[in-house]
Amino acid sequence: MSHIPNASLPNVHWYAVWTKSRHEKAAAARLEALGVAHYLPMRSEARQWSDRKQIVEAPLFPGYLFVHLDILSREKLEVLKTPGVAGFVGNSTGPLPIPGSQIDSVRKLVCSGKQVSSRPLLTEGDRVRVVSGPLLGMEGRLLRFGAQSHLVISIEMIQRSISVTVADDQVEPIVNPSPGYVNETPAIHAYAAN
Repeated sequence: MSHIPNASLPNVHWYAVWTKSRHEKAAAARLEALGVAHYLPMRSEARQWSDRKQIVEAPLFPGYLFVHLDILSREKLEVLKTPGVAGFVGNSTGPLPIPGSQIDSVRKLVCSGKQVSSRPLLTEGDRVRVVSGPLLGMEGRLLRFGAQSHLVISIEMIQRSISVTVADDQVEPIVNPSPGYVNETPAIHAYAAN
């Protein structure tokens, strides 16, 4: 679902909008009716019910859609009054614009026909947890070693580390690491590297 403008105006930018849980499509339909330029990237996914399996269209970024407007215009209020919209994404100064090139890149990927999925943003130094494979449950820190991801185990007592390659989709960011990481021995820590 999208209503995307052709021309870019100087004070018009893309903004992310939070939606209430499972209200992305309804909010996008209402924005369409109001004539507000917006973009709701969708992806196909298989859903399994007890009696059948079906391919459905689901939001690529659950809980978010994008609007293209002048934040000082009346359209901002129209967006905020739209049923299903919780608010704009930003900071204490207000909504923050998203570079148009990022929206264009998302649109190109979605339209490419390739299978796409959203992942949490991981940056170097983030605390991560392995979510699949033989290292399931290990926690550590994301580090960069070329183009490959690595899980690095460090033994601080002897100031040595070992590493093993893992796939990017095998780690997720964590907020509250478990005490002593995954190992109960405090001198041994796990670090994830990418």
